[in-house]
Amino acid sequence: MVPREPTKYIYAPVSNPVNGSSSGPAANQRQAIPYDDQSPLIFIGGMPRSGTTLMRAMLDAHPDVRCGEETRVIPRILGIRTQWSRSAVEKRRLDEAGVTDEVIDSAVKSFILEIIAKHGEAAPHLCNKDPFTLKSTFYLTRLFPNAKFLLMIRDGRAVVHSIISRQVTISGFDLKSYRTSLTKWNQALDIMYSQCLRVGQAKCMPVYYEQLALHPREWMVRILKFLDIPWNESVMHHEQFIDKPGGIALSKTEKSTDQVIKPVNSGALSNWVGHIPEDVVRDMAVIAPMLRTLGYNPNANPPNYGQPDPNVADNTIHIKQNADFWRKRELEVLHNKPPLNSPRLEPAGR
Repeated sequence: MVPREPTKYIYAPVSNPVNGSSSGPAANQRQAIPYDDQSPLIFIGGMPRSGTTLMRAMLDAHPDVRCGEETRVIPRILGIRTQWSRSAVEKRRLDEAGVTDEVIDSAVKSFILEIIAKHGEAAPHLCNKDPFTLKSTFYLTRLFPNAKFLLMIRDGRAVVHSIISRQVTISGFDLKSYRTSLTKWNQALDIMYSQCLRVGQAKCMPVYYEQLALHPREWMVRILKFLDIPWNESVMHHEQFIDKPGGIALSKTEKSTDQVIKPVNSGALSNWVGHIPEDVVRDMAVIAPMLRTLGYNPNANPPNYGQPDPNVADNTIHIKQNADFWRKRELEVLHNKPPLNSPRLEPAGR
């Protein structure tokens, strides 16, 4: 039997009880935060371009949560672990060498835990956002029994259009073929959604990107309740914490970085309409049956995702009216330049 790893600690600045910031008289004090395989870790996943970065940015704005950038290595170690278990020959060789499933799982668990705990600032609630980790939801619940999972779901037509138009390289995806890419999206979502259902609603919560974008407050209330994390208004203003000390760190290599610097808006929901070849549109229900399974109408062009909350509608208008400002803001974030002052947001109809 592999002995259980002892509890370890990461150290974070003591937060100001008034505003949650790490400033004031307590700034030089540190709090020890324990972490082990019983910690209530948060895993965010789904297909790339499905809102995983927005979800983690909104959670990262919470003073008690740290997700951070994609690690890239966690889904890879999970993929390797899956390959070992699928190969009867390799498994027999490992067993003969004393490298049993128990030994491997202990090592994989320690690897994942150390990466999550130490690749960013310390926080009471540790979170990981690597999209394809949720292909291994059931396995991860065995390693981390108190973990919870957020499965980001988005209309597959929008996902594939975003992947192709932004040239996001994903293994197995043909960036010149909507038909092939939609088939791959369907396969991936089938796996992740099935895994989410398998572990149950107490462990895994599907989050629809369209609904998060249209009704962010309603959905963040639900999400934080699901995660057993107290409400904090900062999650509604993630853009104010980008690249700030103790705020949201962004990776220059992630394709979604340029979008999460903006407040929550509905501008990208239907960008895919009119870009998918007619033959693919005609065969959509057959190519991507998971659309209907997930509640999308495969024959609706454009679909009706619902009406945005007033503040989301205001944000969307504001971003369109100040396109030059937001392009410059993207460059600032990507090149670590001092931020410009944001133009004043004028609510719609005023």
